[in-house]
Order: sequence, then C-alpha cells, then structure tokens
Amino acid sequence: MSARVALVSARAARGLDEDMPPLQAAFAAAGAHAEIADWDDTDTAWEQFDAALLRSAWDYTERLTEFLRWAQHAAACTVLLNPPEVVRWNCDKHYLLQLAARDLAVVPSSFAEPGMQAQQVLDDFLARHGHADLVVKPAVGAGARDTRRHARSERAGILAHMQALLTARRSVLLQPYLGSVDQHGESALIYIDGSFSHAIRKGPLLPRGAPASDALFAAEQISARGAAADERALAEGILAELPFGRLLYARVDLIRDDAGHPRLLELELTEPSLFLAHAAGSAQRLAAAALERLER
Repeated sequence: MSARVALVSARAARGLDEDMPPLQAAFAAAGAHAEIADWDDTDTAWEQFDAALLRSAWDYTERLTEFLRWAQHAAACTVLLNPPEVVRWNCDKHYLLQLAARDLAVVPSSFAEPGMQAQQVLDDFLARHGHADLVVKPAVGAGARDTRRHARSERAGILAHMQALLTARRSVLLQPYLGSVDQHGESALIYIDGSFSHAIRKGPLLPRGAPASDALFAAEQISARGAAADERALAEGILAELPFGRLLYARVDLIRDDAGHPRLLELELTEPSLFLAHAAGSAQRLAAAALERLER
C-alpha cells in the first residue's frame, strides 16, 4: 500500500506555495500519494496519513497557541515533519539569542516584551549600534509581515511601530539594517535530510520608510545562487549546534555584515519556502528523504 502524505498548508496560502506542484509530482513519481491539507481544518483526520509534512501554514503567526496545539495533536496522530519540538522552538525568534550565546555569528538582535517601555529598549539599541537604519519586526512572524525598515532618526515612527506590536501583546525584535543586503541580497541555504541541497538569492525586500506589509507574505525576487564556503561553514555550524538531530528540511538565511562576514538572519525550520523549482532534483530528494523516514 502506498504511503499517504499530507502537505500541510493554510486556506490563505492555497495556490501561492510554488513548492507544492513539484513536491506533489515527486511524491507521485515515488509511488506515494500526497495531498494538500489545511492545518486548521477540523474535518481532517490526521491519522489517515502516514506523515504530515509542514509546508505553507503561513497564517499561524497571530494564532501561535492554536498552531502549537495543532502540531502536538498532529504528531500524536501521525509523523509530523519537522517534529513539534522543533516547531515550538523555531516559531519564536528569541532562538537568535540562544544561538548568539553559543558564539555563533548572528545579526545583533534585541527584544522588547509586552509591558516594557519601548523608548528605553530603543535607546539602548541605538546606543549599541551606529547603523543608519534598523529593522523592527514581530518576534513571531513570517514573510516580512508587520516588518519595517526605519531610519534611526525617525524615532516617532519607530516607537509607533514598536508600540503597535507591544499593544497587541507581541514581542518585538530590533536588528540593525546591514547595508550589504542592498547590493548582495540575502543568501538562503537549503538543507535536506541534513545535507546541503541548494541555495538561492533573495533581493532587497525592505525599502527605507516603506509601510509594513499586511499580506500573507511580501513579494520576493528569487534567483539561484551558489553558496560560498564561509556561508556553508556557518550554516552547518549552526545546524550542528541544534539539539534535534538531523532534520528533514532546514533553511538558513544569511546576510553579510559590514566586514563582509556572513551572519544568520533567520533559521527556518517550520514552514519555509524551499524554492524547489530553482534546483533540479531537490523536490525528489525531499520526497525520498521523507519516505525513507517512514520506512525507518
């Protein structure tokens, strides 16, 4: 009997996940049946699937408690990939502080928590970082939603952005805007079953002063890119530090600092786009690795 795999998505993401067609085709070619299922569809019986592969559950960010409860439930019914303990750790960008504490190269990150004074957090951040611009984003967020790049001189706008998030009981992440991204963009390194698969370039996404996107995700300029040796070294060093063992999929988003060294911007282990169409054979590798885990 062929394996049945749920490709976990969301109603709002239907038709928007470009990884879905090649992934469905790859599972079919491997003799498995893969179908798209929305994570919050209460009519879905997750036990009917041999595995649930998290893909584009991109609306979870403002429903985190509900989403984590679902992940635990799904994992009790079938094999959830990646597992719920990975999802729980990775959904909140406070993990950046844990990685920085292990002397891994992370973009400097400061957090404001609900109940804290936004002005004091901002003052402390600006005193430590002399960059012309900074980025304000929610600690639980995806796709650049509610994220803005601000000039450091625009204090009123920065504080208004921070306060709106804090008032909504959302933690706020502040990072310096590293200017190299305007020329070089971001590098996203994709790993499948613990091994490097491919890399892509993301073009600059945050013009100074542009309003924060309220769409499910911001439009991106994507192209294939080779991964430099120092980027792979950092990415693989970060993945080796995680306590989860070899993950089915991981995406490591890097940018270069003012000295030209790569730094971690985000570590995507929950529902990242893997840009499968930009690397021949990558969808087949992911499907094969998922099915191998079921056989084990």
